[in-house]
Amino acid sequence: MSLGKRGTWALMFVLIISTFCIQTSSKLDPFAAKKKRMSNKVRRMFYHAYDNYMMYAFPHDELKPLTKTFTDSLSELGNLKLDHLPQEYSGSALTLIESLSSLAILGNHTEFEKAVIWLSENLTFDVDVRVNLFECNIRVLGGLVSAHILATDSTNRLAEGTYNNQLLALAKELGERVLPAFDTPTGLPYAWINLKHGVMEGETTETSTSGCGSLILEMGALSHLTGDPRFESAALRALLKLWSMRSSLNLLGTTLDVETGEWIEYSSGIGAGVDSFYEYLLKAHILFGREEFWRMFQSAYLAVQKYFRHGPWYHEADMRTGKPTYWQLTSLQAFWPGLQVLAGDVAAANSSHREFFHVWQKFGVLPERYLLDHQMLHPTEKYYPLRPELAESTFYLYQATKDPWYLEVGETIVDSLNSHTRVEGGFASIRDVTSMELEDHQHSFFLAETCKYLYLLFDDSFLVNRNYIFTTEGHPLPILSSWHERLPEAYIPSNWTSVKREGAKRASAMSLRVCPARMANEHQLVESVCHVPDAHPGHRCLSDEDCGVDSTTCRRRSCSLASYCGLWLST
Repeated sequence: MSLGKRGTWALMFVLIISTFCIQTSSKLDPFAAKKKRMSNKVRRMFYHAYDNYMMYAFPHDELKPLTKTFTDSLSELGNLKLDHLPQEYSGSALTLIESLSSLAILGNHTEFEKAVIWLSENLTFDVDVRVNLFECNIRVLGGLVSAHILATDSTNRLAEGTYNNQLLALAKELGERVLPAFDTPTGLPYAWINLKHGVMEGETTETSTSGCGSLILEMGALSHLTGDPRFESAALRALLKLWSMRSSLNLLGTTLDVETGEWIEYSSGIGAGVDSFYEYLLKAHILFGREEFWRMFQSAYLAVQKYFRHGPWYHEADMRTGKPTYWQLTSLQAFWPGLQVLAGDVAAANSSHREFFHVWQKFGVLPERYLLDHQMLHPTEKYYPLRPELAESTFYLYQATKDPWYLEVGETIVDSLNSHTRVEGGFASIRDVTSMELEDHQHSFFLAETCKYLYLLFDDSFLVNRNYIFTTEGHPLPILSSWHERLPEAYIPSNWTSVKREGAKRASAMSLRVCPARMANEHQLVESVCHVPDAHPGHRCLSDEDCGVDSTTCRRRSCSLASYCGLWLST
């Protein structure tokens, strides 16, 4: 039976909003024993990585598992040339911050409490260190905001009286220290900022689309938690300015100048430098309920499918013409099937995911870059730094389909990681996938994302009766009705580039919390969130690629012999 016949459209929201479309089944799970065995295996992986970090690297940033030492890497993230490295910086316990939400998901309230107390008493951002705004936002700010929410929810993870919003105070301090990065003529933030001194003299004005367009979840949540609108306002202004720079094809480039607002690199795809921009458009709509985020994502997604997609693969193209530029797979692209599940395009997600997994099987892990046109590895980017994206998409697809094949994929990933990357001192990155030569680095995202998504694949009890969206770093943020409020108009100056609000808010499956195509009442059929409109007026088409996804059935439309889009094919 195909995926389209398994009710995947009606199940697609379970992973982010478990109460939307399904209830916990009382039937026995035939895969319960396997899930239990595998979740325990992933739990042991996490603690092997975590315990070695705490023993050999804490309170520094990240573990070097081969030599059982540490690296203070916060200043190195995104810093390929290793410029302007600090002389006296001694770490900010980055891996501990990244591990907080994973500890909560694993149910280790004791260690979670110890970590929260230590950070509350010892962490400071009054340090002379130049950091990448994007990396600092998703790892540190996102980690603190998520952990604060987990520390204050109704599950009583912390002993009474031990927590008084200290993590939120730290998050706000960090948010205030990075706000000067947004002080540019365009509102697009600098990629780099010194936490003690602000934007340094002569700082580069080049940044990436992801770097300035993937800040809205963490900074928006910070504003909603603190009541201080400055953080969300800055991130929103940058996002809307970036969207205004798209081409007539609704495509964006990869790098740009924050002072002039001009593009530097016109070629882009769904991988490095752009990936989380698309991710945050959809997730911001889910988290905050703003309709313009959905409209932006819908337009961007349609453009990606039209100009980047080639069968199950996605190449890169020139934003101005849509013509292909680079035919290559990058490991970061493996997040895309998970995002497609959130959008309801499960069939396309499954198709791409299987190709990514095929490459994983071919090499034992997913190489950083693979040349599709030559069917060969990139000559220099042959490494695998313990990335989570394939595990993430596997988790989403299993939640949407309950197809046990994805459990097999997850088991393969777990076995590969244990076979190729586990060492006595933790988990090491792979320098060369052809020889499996190891590199002395255990990235913090291995604990924040890789282990987390693998664990949730086999044990999703954390999500039962809870509504979460995961940031691009895997930190859960709750979907709250109180967050579905617009900023006061006073904080959105009229000269900012914005998407105009239309009249009445259109009902959708997401806003009404019902499954696609369910009747809201006897007179109204709800349009589902999976809807992708046809490319041309009047539903005219030249090929199937010009046709979208039906708004009520969530079935992909096709082009007829008479050149009209419709539900011509049975699925």
